[in-house]
Amino acid sequence: MSRRHFGSVRKLPSGRYQASYWCENRRLIAKKTFATKSDALSHLAGVEVDLRRGTWVNPDLGNFTVEELGKEWLESNPSKRPNSLAADQYIIASHILTSFGDVRIGDVTPRMVQQFVNQLSNRLAPKSVSRSYGVLRAMFNYAVGTDFLYRSPCRGIKLPRIEPRARDVLEPTTVAAIAAATPFQYRPMVWLGALVGLRFSEVAGLRVGSIDFLRQSLSVTATVTKDGKGGAVLGPPKSAASRRTVAIPGFLVKMLADHLARLGVDASDVDAFIFTAPDGGLLRYTNWLSRVWVPACRSAGLEHIGFHDLRRLSATTLVHEGVDIKTAQARLGHSDVRLTIGLYAQVVAAADRAAADRLGEILYLPSTEATDDETAQSQVTMASDRARSRTDRAREGAAEKIVRGKRTVRRGNVVEVSGLEPPTSTLRTWRSTS
Repeated sequence: MSRRHFGSVRKLPSGRYQASYWCENRRLIAKKTFATKSDALSHLAGVEVDLRRGTWVNPDLGNFTVEELGKEWLESNPSKRPNSLAADQYIIASHILTSFGDVRIGDVTPRMVQQFVNQLSNRLAPKSVSRSYGVLRAMFNYAVGTDFLYRSPCRGIKLPRIEPRARDVLEPTTVAAIAAATPFQYRPMVWLGALVGLRFSEVAGLRVGSIDFLRQSLSVTATVTKDGKGGAVLGPPKSAASRRTVAIPGFLVKMLADHLARLGVDASDVDAFIFTAPDGGLLRYTNWLSRVWVPACRSAGLEHIGFHDLRRLSATTLVHEGVDIKTAQARLGHSDVRLTIGLYAQVVAAADRAAADRLGEILYLPSTEATDDETAQSQVTMASDRARSRTDRAREGAAEKIVRGKRTVRRGNVVEVSGLEPPTSTLRTWRSTS
């Protein structure tokens, strides 16, 4: 056996060479043998460099199978919401383990991951494929973060394109029709979705203490979600931003007060739920959807409308009516303002028509192909004058802004403006009247 600064190399009876080294108070032996002593020494040199750089990964950890990794990953986040945990468990059991299962995590390559995505794409919608891949990627990111692996195989993977789903913007008359077809004990839920933009889980989690009848406001402090076993469970809001207090219209406050009066509940029952299942328990979305929402939509002559579409209507109306975006974000409980604008706010037909008419008024010049040349020329001249007038006003306004933003120097009776010179036609100087 020969010795060197780091590790050891010895010749086996087979004539091949074995490399070993001490790390973390254990003697680790390379997984493979080498044809020459030089190859074994090169392997040890690479390990030594990885140790110094902090990129070394215990090779024994790579023996973990994907199934074992999935189990440890699921247990690594105790704060995960029950419905999210149930969804991840389903994806791992139904898709990931059927493809990888007992494969060692160190043996999984980007090519294998791409094949996994391609196979899923043949039988699942693009969004479901993306969700499944997201779980696999999170698992391997966990493996890298806990030094099971040095690098994740989930890199450079091409996913199927997710086409945005076309959605119609609900109209106020549509919401009213759905509300009218909804049973009295659940009718306020429709208006809470449309006027306050609450998620179903937030509406189902409302208790009497959530409503401040004096200040006409509502607080979101809890939600009802799936428990992973087909039931419902009370939990915290979706995110820190989802925990919020928002103002509500006066007539909605009265509607909720009348609703509680019919239930025989008063303001002292702060822990009583405002909306419950027929047996008095927590509302479960799938049951409520089939028993209440879908029949109400059908009675109103509507199909393929979800409760979440009420929340989209609320976001769209806030943006369309000029409510500042931070207020809209806070009311909807979004953690990122981009969700408010990009995902929820939709184009309103009336706003689109107003934009088209405005552009036509500003940009359109009448045709010069009229039979009366003088009339045609007159129309062009009038249109040009209007355009020139708008341009001049814009230039003057811009020049005034430039002047207001620059430093002025008084030289005798003349005030000079320093900085960039505005166009000659709009350059302004003032003389003192004194």
